[in-house]
Amino acid sequence: MVITKTPFRMSFFGGGTDMEEYFRKHNGAVLSTTFDKYCYVTVRHLPRFFDYSTDLTYSRNERVNSVDEIEHPAIRNAMKMLDMHELRLTYDSDLPARSGLGTSSSFAVGMLNAFYALKGKYASKQRLADEAIYLERTLCNEAGGWQDQIAAAFGGFNRIDFGPDGYDVRPLIISPERKKTLNENLMLFFTGFTRFSSDVQKANNESKADKVKQLQAMYALVNEAEKILVSREEDLDEFGRLLHQTWMLKRQTGSAVSTNSIDALYQKGMDAGALGGKLLGAGGGGFLLFYVQPEAQTSVKAAMKDLLYIPFRFENGGTQIIHYTPEDYEPRKD
Repeated sequence: MVITKTPFRMSFFGGGTDMEEYFRKHNGAVLSTTFDKYCYVTVRHLPRFFDYSTDLTYSRNERVNSVDEIEHPAIRNAMKMLDMHELRLTYDSDLPARSGLGTSSSFAVGMLNAFYALKGKYASKQRLADEAIYLERTLCNEAGGWQDQIAAAFGGFNRIDFGPDGYDVRPLIISPERKKTLNENLMLFFTGFTRFSSDVQKANNESKADKVKQLQAMYALVNEAEKILVSREEDLDEFGRLLHQTWMLKRQTGSAVSTNSIDALYQKGMDAGALGGKLLGAGGGGFLLFYVQPEAQTSVKAAMKDLLYIPFRFENGGTQIIHYTPEDYEPRKD
């Protein structure tokens, strides 16, 4: 039996520039971190006592006798890709799916990590990121960028650069005190709305034919935000104000990015004292993130009283195997 633990990611700047059709031509970069909310994937070979060969538990339950019968596209394609058979797989999570935190990609990374371990093989973080991207974007044909899979695999606070040759992950060197202050100044709220990120991406692509100008401006903000974080002299509050700028730009990249309800909630937070913020993920719902100075946090929390407040801490581990028990497994002879 194998259990993997894979973090969710929080993307601050550059989201959208990680889309392959964009960064192959224009280059892109994302500033993001993973934090202490996780998905857990448990995998073992299913004993041959049942009248089905594969048992899957996620938001629903599937019991099938053939991999081709599996309805969950990521599980079906991953099992085919790595030649997995006769499995019991269980998914559990600290946060809801389809909420803007790269949950589907964290699941993909954690599942692949578990599959490799069950086969007795080591998979590097880069291999897990690369294969999760291939699984979701090619095999499952889901619209979206590359940042989620990379963040989930590598973990930590990183700048991820994208270009014609692929991507490069560079951990940001932030002083512990500054990183702690940043963490304490960020407030996360669940709006209660969930949606498929790939659906939002498709809608945005259809509604906004030319968004290169906005994406290039968002890319430039990655450099500014990085300078603020790594410097000991820059005012950290400027990071919050830049979040507001990037959210205003993000809203211009597609009609599905925001809604009237999200806009109203965001304005409430700003009126209560937040310096900036953004909706995490592709848009349309999920989690609102605000940068709030300590003296205004009580006021912002009161303004968001109808939403669930989610305390969190940054994490550095990326996907991990937290339990491993080897199994003797002989493939069934047909």
